[in-house]
Amino acid sequence: MNTFQFGTSKEEVLQAIPERKIKKLAAGKKRLAILRIGEQLHVFDAQCPHRGADLSQANINGAGEIICPLHHYRFDLKTGDVRAGYCTSLPVFRYELTESGLCIYLP
Repeated sequence: MNTFQFGTSKEEVLQAIPERKIKKLAAGKKRLAILRIGEQLHVFDAQCPHRGADLSQANINGAGEIICPLHHYRFDLKTGDVRAGYCTSLPVFRYELTESGLCIYLP
């Protein structure tokens, strides 16, 4: 398992990721997206598994789902499970937000 460090403090990370806005990050060759709702973060693949649409342009609904801008497939933000549409689950990644910053664990 690889780890990717973002920021040097919890405060820096929370300031760098605007509330309810999706931010894209490059972790080596991997493209990630991060969404912040309060202090809760969601880290997931930056592209939809269906047709590779850019999920930084996606919408978030009140049911905790990210909605792909291309075909409106919906994915659970916590698990990546498909809620509407026919494709594989959206890869989501485990992370730790500490006083030293954000550590994302990549397979």
